[in-house]
Amino acid sequence: MIEIKDLEERRERALLVSVDTGEFDAEASLAELYELTRSAGAEPFGAVTQKRPAPDAATYVGSGMMEEIREDCGKYEIDLLIFDCELSPTQIRNIEEIAQVRTVDRTMLILDIFAARAQSREGRLQVELAQLKYMLPRLTGRGTQLSRLGGGIGTRGPGETKLETDRRHIRRKIESLKGQLAEVERRRGQLNRRRKKDGVVTVALVGYTNAGKSTLMNQLTQAGVLAEDMLFATLDPTARALKLPHGETVMLIDTVGLVRRLPHQLVQAFHSTLEQAATADVILNVCDASSREARTHLEVTSRLLAELGCVDRPVIPVMNKCDLCPGLSGVPMIGGAVRISAKTGEGIPQLLQAVEDALPEKAELVTALLPFSQAGIAAQVRREGMVEQEEYVAEGLRITARASGKLLALLKEYQIRQE
Repeated sequence: MIEIKDLEERRERALLVSVDTGEFDAEASLAELYELTRSAGAEPFGAVTQKRPAPDAATYVGSGMMEEIREDCGKYEIDLLIFDCELSPTQIRNIEEIAQVRTVDRTMLILDIFAARAQSREGRLQVELAQLKYMLPRLTGRGTQLSRLGGGIGTRGPGETKLETDRRHIRRKIESLKGQLAEVERRRGQLNRRRKKDGVVTVALVGYTNAGKSTLMNQLTQAGVLAEDMLFATLDPTARALKLPHGETVMLIDTVGLVRRLPHQLVQAFHSTLEQAATADVILNVCDASSREARTHLEVTSRLLAELGCVDRPVIPVMNKCDLCPGLSGVPMIGGAVRISAKTGEGIPQLLQAVEDALPEKAELVTALLPFSQAGIAAQVRREGMVEQEEYVAEGLRITARASGKLLALLKEYQIRQE
């Protein structure tokens, strides 16, 4: 008898490399690189760290450490070197020549994960834009594989080299992608305005990647969103209806997660997606309570929200994964955070109550006749309310708008009572 065994394809074995210059928490960053490597489908075999005042210009690590890495690659059959930094093209070439192993940096790794996970048209456009922006300064003439980006008879200038042509093709593609993304963003803006006009209240989930946002989304709405124990399992924003205890229905939006030292190409590309949080009425800052970095994660997310202009929005800190903590004593007490487990459902009623308490006042539809002397109120309504109809008549401005709070009170002084 011939025994036939199914041989599972061996995952790429990766050696992680870090240089600690004291600029950031190298240990925490390296731990995150482990998770990024796993998410990309490789096997983190081990890691080497070197303390230096500054990275080596030629190989990022010193010559002695580079020699040790070369020996380890041969001894342990390493397939891939992953550096916890952004390498220059020269550094990558030098490292690969010495170690004889393919080398990628942190940015390339994250871009690869994003490229594999993006599902929506917008997500794919954003990833491709980030990849091309990263590639452009590193282009060293890769042959003809970029010719599909453009070209043809009459496109080359006199004496133009292949490298210059490739760069021009990439720049042209970048501009095309920017135009397509602008169109997608315009349509999303129209959708957001329509939601506001219809009085739809939105609640956004934000936070570090792998904090359990998608699991929470599934727990609250049965959305069926991919939820796995890996970084960047979700890239595309998902919106689902959520019914609160007292009967009001809101729109719950899941957004892309954050990570330490996110490459600036991706920050720029995914800024429009993160702006979903900026337009939300209530924000849930979801954090992994079992992480030692819980407080830092909440603070980083809070800073990003401030940059997006969310300082006037109610933000509810949510400490998730409390089932992984040894009793309540293991859950950090941070402000007025709600402690939950999206996996078991623990704390969900308290979270829903907190969302309900934070909701803005319900906007009412009011028709008012504003005298010409009250042009300031009309301008305020256009700025802060949602105007549905306006018409100038002999007595002033007849306006129909949705408003709440102080603006609603102002309009009611001039309200036209319907017969």
